[in-house]
This record gives sequence, C-alpha cells and structure tokens, in this order.
Amino acid sequence: MRNVLYDNPSGTPVKDTNMSPNKDLKGHKLLLIIPWDPPAGYVDDLHKTFPGLEVVHSNWDTWKEPSLPSDVSEEDWKTVTILLTGPKFPTKEAASNLQLVQLQSAGANYILDNPLFKDTDIAFCTANGVHGPQIAEWIICTFLAFQHNIPRFLDNMKEHKWQRSWDDSDTQDAVHQRVGILGYGSIGRQVARVAKAIGMDVYAYTNRPRPTPESRRDDSFVVPGLGDPEGVLPSKWFSGTKPEEIHEFLSADLDLLVLALPLTPQTRGLIAAPQFEILKGKKTYVTNIGRGPVINTDDLITALNDGLIRGAALDVTDPEPLPKEHPLWDAKNVIITPHVSGNSTSYNQRLLSILNINLHRLSEGKEFMNRVSRKRGY
Repeated sequence: MRNVLYDNPSGTPVKDTNMSPNKDLKGHKLLLIIPWDPPAGYVDDLHKTFPGLEVVHSNWDTWKEPSLPSDVSEEDWKTVTILLTGPKFPTKEAASNLQLVQLQSAGANYILDNPLFKDTDIAFCTANGVHGPQIAEWIICTFLAFQHNIPRFLDNMKEHKWQRSWDDSDTQDAVHQRVGILGYGSIGRQVARVAKAIGMDVYAYTNRPRPTPESRRDDSFVVPGLGDPEGVLPSKWFSGTKPEEIHEFLSADLDLLVLALPLTPQTRGLIAAPQFEILKGKKTYVTNIGRGPVINTDDLITALNDGLIRGAALDVTDPEPLPKEHPLWDAKNVIITPHVSGNSTSYNQRLLSILNINLHRLSEGKEFMNRVSRKRGY
C-alpha cells in the first residue's frame, strides 16, 4: 500500500514557475458558477481589491444539473482565467486561457480523470478546511450521544416512557478517553481541538512521518482560532502506509477511532475484519466521515452485532444512499446520518474566503492554497 492516508493536501508545495505578480489581476476574468448569489458587496470588494479583474456570475448548481450553464457563452469560456465550480468543467479547448480552478468541495477525486486536470498544468484547488468545525461537532456529538445513551432515551421519549437509570456505571464520560484520528487534516485537527477541550487524549496518524515541529504544521485553510495549525495537540504521532504500521496505531487502546480519509484504491476496504479484530481489545467506537467504502460494510455489521466494537457513527456508507432494506440499518449500536455532517450555514462564506486567499496569491505570484497534487491525487 502507498499514499494510504489523507493528511495535508498542501503539505508539499506545488511551485508554478509561470506565475508572476499581477497586483490588479489585469487581464483576468473570474467566473463564479455557484447555486447562490454572492453576498452583498462581495463583487464590489473584489473590484476594489483587484481593479483589473472582471467578474461573471452564473447561478447554477453543477451538483444537480447534468451540464454547465447555457448562459455562459463560448466567448466567455475563451476569456475565463479563474473558475469557481463544482463537478462540471469545460473542455481544455473551450477554456484555453484557464489558469486556476477553485473547487467547491474539499474532495477532488472527481477531477482526477478529467482531461482539464490530467492533461494540463491548470492549478486546481480544493475547499479543504471549510468542513472542520461542523464535522468535528458531528463527530463529538454522536460519540457523546452514544456514551450518554441518548438514542435509547429518544426512543423512550417517543413512547412517553420515563425510565430513569440509577446506575452510574452505564455512562462513561470522555475524560481520559483516547481518540485516534486516521487522517490528520483540517477535519482531524478540529476534532483534536474539541476532544482535548473535553479531556480526551489525542493520537494522530498521517501517511508521511511528522518528526519535527515544522513538519507537523498545517498550511491549509483554517477558521481563525480553530483547528491545530501548529500540530501540537496530539500526545503521540503515528505514520506509514504499510498494514503493520496502521495496525500498530489501531492497537493503541483507542476509545474512539475517527476515519477522515479520502477514497483511493489504497484506502478502499482499509478497515475490515482483521482491523476489527484489533479494535475489539478496547471495543473501540468507530466514526466514519470520509467515504463509505473505506470500511468493509459486511465486516462492520458483523463487528457491531458480535460486540467487537462498542458502536459506530456513520455519515457515509457503502452503498450510498443506503437502501431501505439494508441490514446496516438494524445493526447494533449504530448511528447513521445521510452524508450531512458537512452542512453549515457558514460553508459558502468559508469557500469564498479560500477563493479570496488564492486570488491574492495569484496577484502576488505565490503558491496557491489547497492545490491538488497531480502526483498524489489530492
């Protein structure tokens, strides 16, 4: 196995020798293909900051619509140099002057085989960092809900049943419990911050070794004051891409395992029967907010029903959407939500913040934030 884990997409800077300063962004055209109107004053502020920048907006949902918007003309495409979009792209021939694509998503797996990415040097940048606060809340929320028996009490409430427990041993608080974060990127770092705040110990796992303070830094987008940009919160770091290295991490008496990984050929089925056998020693609670196929679903159901793990919280599943009659719904001690942990009223604001940072970097001739590596694929 190689490149197993998602850590910092900007950890290895990608230099563009063709970039030179252009303070006003003269000659550049920004096309915003987004299913919402920019905030009041946003475009005016761009013009004040970059007097030479032309801005075009098309209100279009590239996640729902089968094609690009028809109101963007061929002439527009020829002169667009900067594009904000979802999973729909022009051909490299149609957008021959394109220099920067800012994606709406933190993941980039859908661009890897697209000729606009694969066969050009155009910079593609993700929205990595927009999800950290809300997904960290979901992770800690579902873990604490399980620990405090909230699902059982909600069921009782629906039946108007007051069933009080007098047994202190039926609830374990989070103090001194250990969370292991498999993929210490922007989401994992915010999980670490929240977990430390409630008294938990944090172990981090990355694919590349992080032996020095500088190597543990994260230069991707972070909401100011949040996350772990300096990499100081974990009490222990693990790394590697070999199965035995991952097994060493899983054997570290984890109370909560957080899977924050992209789906790659190397991460597909990463957590399966052999890994659940390791986790049964501490009956680890397993949370997956990355991609469903990172876990072998059949093995997960067995692990839950046989009590190898204490429970699981899943915002992603395999298959997805999860069919109504699928046995995972009825597995013991599972919490399932329909891929919503990244939802937030602040999403669009954070996305535009990343775009603004990259516009400034373009104007200064500097390296882009969150640039996708063509070598690593994220």
